[in-house]
Amino acid sequence: MTEDKTRWNKKYATYPMPGQAASILTKYLAEASVGRALDIACGMGRNTVYLAEHGFVVDAVDISGEALSQIPASDKIFTIEADLDEYVIAKDSYDLMINCHYLDRAMFSAIKDGLKEEGVLIFETFVEAEGEDFHQPSNPDFLLQSEELKSAFIDLDIIQYEETVSQNLRGEKVKIASLVARKRASRPKGEQ
Repeated sequence: MTEDKTRWNKKYATYPMPGQAASILTKYLAEASVGRALDIACGMGRNTVYLAEHGFVVDAVDISGEALSQIPASDKIFTIEADLDEYVIAKDSYDLMINCHYLDRAMFSAIKDGLKEEGVLIFETFVEAEGEDFHQPSNPDFLLQSEELKSAFIDLDIIQYEETVSQNLRGEKVKIASLVARKRASRPKGEQ
């Protein structure tokens, strides 16, 4: 954990990060009821701030204290410095969860459990791409396989799913999977 924390603190202190919210969030925010949100691996809070500006109370979780210190103070934002390998998502707690450019497959079940009924998940991260001209994380554990994200959350109602070619902040070509899905409401007893 200390090694990860040091690496991410250095990255956030050195490299510029985007100031505007992820386009998938701005495009699909209206799918979620305004309430409580969780921003997983929030970084410097670009999505956190956008959510708070739109009425959400946001739990913003990241391992980097350097990144969290860049998030403006607000009574709608609660920063949580934590290693996501150890962080526990409270069950049935969030109207919206967002996960951008972070991948920990071990969290998939906890993410689903953490959504309230009718809660919305917005998830976007890198997919393995063929060809030398694609930039990809060096650790294959941080790359989805094609259709993997859709399969992992197939028990939610999928609103949107796509895999596209895009550019990262440095202008390098990357392949991205984007998912927007809603947790189904439980059926009252007696209904089938």
